[in-house]
Amino acid sequence: MQPTINTLGQLKAAGYVSRTVKQELRENLIKKLKNKEEVFPGIFGYEETVIPELQRAILAGHHINLLGLRGQAKTRIARLLINLLDEYVPVVAGSELNDDPLQPLSIFAKNLIEEKGDDTPITWLARADRYTEKLATPDVSVADLIGDADPIKAATLKLPYSDERVIHFGLIPRAHRGIFVINELPDLQARIQVSLFNILQEGDIQIRGFKVRLPLDIQFVFTANPEDYTNRGSIVTPLKDRIDAQIITHYPKSIEIGKRITKQEARIKDEQRGLVTSNEVIHDLVEQVAVEARGSEFVDAKSGVSARLTISAYEQVIAGAERRALVNGESNTYVRIGDFITAVPAVTGKVELVYEGEQEGAGIVAEKLMGKAIRTLFLNYFPDPEKSKKLKNRPSPYKTVQGWFSNGHTIDLLHDASTTDYRATLDGVPGLRNITTELHPNETPEHTYFLMEFLLHGLAEYSLISRNRLSGGAQFKDLLASMFTMPSFGEGEDEDEDEDEKPRRRR
Repeated sequence: MQPTINTLGQLKAAGYVSRTVKQELRENLIKKLKNKEEVFPGIFGYEETVIPELQRAILAGHHINLLGLRGQAKTRIARLLINLLDEYVPVVAGSELNDDPLQPLSIFAKNLIEEKGDDTPITWLARADRYTEKLATPDVSVADLIGDADPIKAATLKLPYSDERVIHFGLIPRAHRGIFVINELPDLQARIQVSLFNILQEGDIQIRGFKVRLPLDIQFVFTANPEDYTNRGSIVTPLKDRIDAQIITHYPKSIEIGKRITKQEARIKDEQRGLVTSNEVIHDLVEQVAVEARGSEFVDAKSGVSARLTISAYEQVIAGAERRALVNGESNTYVRIGDFITAVPAVTGKVELVYEGEQEGAGIVAEKLMGKAIRTLFLNYFPDPEKSKKLKNRPSPYKTVQGWFSNGHTIDLLHDASTTDYRATLDGVPGLRNITTELHPNETPEHTYFLMEFLLHGLAEYSLISRNRLSGGAQFKDLLASMFTMPSFGEGEDEDEDEDEKPRRRR
């Protein structure tokens, strides 16, 4: 609730004591730590790394640079810092610079207090209004950040250019008594970075030769991507030296942490939740794609693989299942591996490819990453096909399924197939249900069919059968027979695709 004190005299009578931004952050952090409160809610995977380092920087009163690849929650962390500010602080009414009534900074506030004394009107500034964020772009100027003489203001007020009141303050002075964030700091031109030297070291600014010293009270937070240091720009050395704490962020160190992030951030609508039933296997597969991408020879490791990949991919998985239910007029549906495969567009735009990846083509690389995710997680649910081949005196558990395909049988699993057709297709493969129910006897019918489909895709990844991409799904057949027909999933294009549209390949 906003305080009811409205004048400087009332503020003094109430015993208000001014604090700097860094004191606010420090003292409010101490309270939260003592009360065992969560300081950065919704940030997962940093409990033992980034968050303790960030808390130490705040306790030390340091300016902070969050250094890490894209999609590592750097901006979200910066925005959460406002929760460590006081709920409201008093400012001189009408002040451009959020002047503290007890320690006025601008000429406007000083003149007003001199004129009205204890009757000086004050307002209260909420913590959310004390946060300023600027994306560093090459066109940012010193005038944008610091300020400049304003000829229109000089003409309107009929003031000479020597008068301090003609100054138009930039974003940084207007962030006085607050948090100022510059995202992607290396993208800021070197000469603009130089203008920050005094602010960080001495806490003041100088504008166009005016003899004005403004001891600003600001908590600076910068974000930067290490890739930018070599590709698009760099942080000039004297500026790096003035940023007290550089905290290195990282990607989730486990699939479980990644799943928590994806579940929190994915925008799944209520009507989708009512229509589509998901499961943990799909979540694992989506997260595993990011893991595979971060280790792929086709993906630029320096660029990183954002957490936005898994978030977008999961949203598309659910959307794919929703679309199928709508097309078939079904009131509910269960996710399928096919829905996972249709999320390729969410992957292609989220990874930066090296030369070899560009030669393969973004779509092909995305499909290969998905195939690797299936292969990796397959072993969590079914026996290793490679070891099964070597068992003595015991037939492979996949012998019946593999043998059926070897006899010339083929099935098509279409993405838009109705539940009835989908189940009938899977039930038509002898031995498929037996393997699944033997290993997972207590699953629901819906999940059993899901695992049956997973089994087919897994066998294809281990080259026991073949999987070929159709325009609207996947075709499974004998591996040997497929060598004389269509290329396998993730390794080629549809037969009817124009030759000109095929990706270039290395020779």
